[in-house]
Amino acid sequence: MILIAGATGALGTLVAEQLAGRADVVLGTRDPERVQVPLPVRHIDFDAPDTLAEGFAGTDVLLLISAGYGEDDTVIARHGAAIHAAEKAGVRHIVYTSLSGDGDHLPYALAHRWTERRLRASTADWTILRNGLYAELLGSLAAPSADGRLTAPLGDGRLAAVARADLAEAAAEVVLRAQAHVGRTYELVGEHAIGGADLAKAHGPHITYEPETLVQARARLTASGAEPFQVPMFLGTCSSIAAGFMDRTGSELRRLLGKAPRPAIDVIAGRTW
Repeated sequence: MILIAGATGALGTLVAEQLAGRADVVLGTRDPERVQVPLPVRHIDFDAPDTLAEGFAGTDVLLLISAGYGEDDTVIARHGAAIHAAEKAGVRHIVYTSLSGDGDHLPYALAHRWTERRLRASTADWTILRNGLYAELLGSLAAPSADGRLTAPLGDGRLAAVARADLAEAAAEVVLRAQAHVGRTYELVGEHAIGGADLAKAHGPHITYEPETLVQARARLTASGAEPFQVPMFLGTCSSIAAGFMDRTGSELRRLLGKAPRPAIDVIAGRTW
């Protein structure tokens, strides 16, 4: 049996859609009422660790989708509880959606690297999918205003962004053929890096890109009512892009998919594929 933990998130829902109709797939979520795909559902709550081993019972392959936004100690506790429970339940193989290697500069990288280290020491087989930053995320970080200005602290930096749908297809491929991917770590980034000017162009000829400073961005985001931990996450992401740490491209995603990945700029512009 394959269990998708985190099946109601944006990535988890796309993975579930890839696997819809299979008799050997179960969706795990803390919010069963939010499930959108007609597959069996189990209540899986990483914040209730004593219940997880029972929830994972009978699972051969667990897709552990990173447990969402939160402070490092919260995310580490969730992932640690999930891996411990999977070992206790006899799960044979854990596939984890991590963060690309170039993301080590990001404020939220630590919990991912801790989880990778814990997996490598686990009693289960493992595969690590080091996902690049989503094209959808980049689009939200730098969305044009009503007056035609695209303002973000990206400088002249570029990001090898990747479509969330492609990462979902890759995850589905790996969990269905898990034995072929034992002990592998995949760097799943885009094949082309894009920057602020590219984003502005994608939104139309009348959109202009105007880089802002991190101080300006901090003030803007704080005033928006963002959670305190979200501010350094946003600024750290933009700072890493601006400094040129996130522009390395790759082809491992193409190899897993067996086809060309969706161009990130098309995803951001809303063009069909």
